[in-house]
Amino acid sequence: MSLPASLALYRVLTGLASPILPLVLARRARAGKEDPDRRHERLGRPEIQRPEGRLIWLHGASVGESLVLATLIDQLAARDPELEFLVTTGTVTSADLMAKRLPPQAKHQYVPVDTPGAVRRFLDHWRPDIGVFAESELWPNLLIEARNRDIPMALVNARMNTASLTRWRKRGDAVRRLLEAFAWIGAADIRTRDGLEDLTGREIVLAGNLKLEARPPAPDARELSSLKIALAGRPVWLAASTHDGEEGTVLAAHALLHKTHPGALLILAPRHPERGKELAAMARQRGFKVARRSAGEVPDGADTVWLADTLGEMSLWFALSPAALIAGSLKANIGGHNPIEASLAGACVITGPHVDSFDDIYGAYRRHSAMIEVSDSQSLSAAVEQVWQAKAPGRAAAERAISEASGGALDTTLSALSVLLDLAEGPEREA
Repeated sequence: MSLPASLALYRVLTGLASPILPLVLARRARAGKEDPDRRHERLGRPEIQRPEGRLIWLHGASVGESLVLATLIDQLAARDPELEFLVTTGTVTSADLMAKRLPPQAKHQYVPVDTPGAVRRFLDHWRPDIGVFAESELWPNLLIEARNRDIPMALVNARMNTASLTRWRKRGDAVRRLLEAFAWIGAADIRTRDGLEDLTGREIVLAGNLKLEARPPAPDARELSSLKIALAGRPVWLAASTHDGEEGTVLAAHALLHKTHPGALLILAPRHPERGKELAAMARQRGFKVARRSAGEVPDGADTVWLADTLGEMSLWFALSPAALIAGSLKANIGGHNPIEASLAGACVITGPHVDSFDDIYGAYRRHSAMIEVSDSQSLSAAVEQVWQAKAPGRAAAERAISEASGGALDTTLSALSVLLDLAEGPEREA
């Protein structure tokens, strides 16, 4: 069956771009956006062997999706210890997280660059029995080549905000063809289910939001205890997963808090830890004394900002902070981040107004008065003050919100993947 013109053109253009990919990857590596020692994986040239037995390939764009996939792996491995797993992601941050999170029977690789050649080499090598994509990352060549090999595919925790669905409708023929690669699609929310049904003309399962059931690893108990002792008596708050353009508001709010709480400590955890040097300079220019986690520094009494510029430690910061701004929400066009981990750790959720990517979850939080919404440095400082004075929403409200938002997503998804495994032909699948 011929491809829509836009997909056919995409395949031609990406094929023509293949010769310059090593140069592009080298430049990205110098900028810290690629692992210089693993660029071969991005070209579809893995150096590790495919394991024997049935192999489930799971792909997610970045950190949030990686935690969902890790949860699926834990559950699938518990059901069948002989299964093997391959996880692909595209970011250095997610690769570092997976190195700490995945069990022994799971391997991580960087997803190949979406050119026909790289994708074919990747699939020829790994020969997955089934493929599982998380949320909304649809790489055309990857999906087309997987379908050409009759690999049973699932799209789990499908989540699209209104803007994404609008863009997809404008490219309806191409998106419909790509979605045909998935034998099963599980939508995380009603908006996504309805949007995908309109796009595809097929029934889409409303599975529920897997991120509500994904459980990040708990922080190291000894380290958490020692840090609580070190910070004892200090009012602490967290700005989690901040993006460029948000830290100014955060630091201005901290300056306001410092007027009445001279011992207050801000834990500033940027979404991209490689921005640590830049953010340390910004905080010092505003008069704050900074300790950097990446340098192994623990705040002393004079430090007023603790820059959490490391990977995979968000659970630790949530456990230390009674008030947590879930960033990505103070600026438009980011979409916010998931508040669930903060609530599970007992932190009160503070958010900006821009949470389009998680509006179903934040809708439940609003209905149960389980969060504080802010818009600027003044309202942010007032929200933190409210938490410190024990006048903010409690953990019970957040638990009610999470319970409402959850829809048994994990069991529904695991059942669907079990059916796909039954359909798979096994490790001897021909390329």
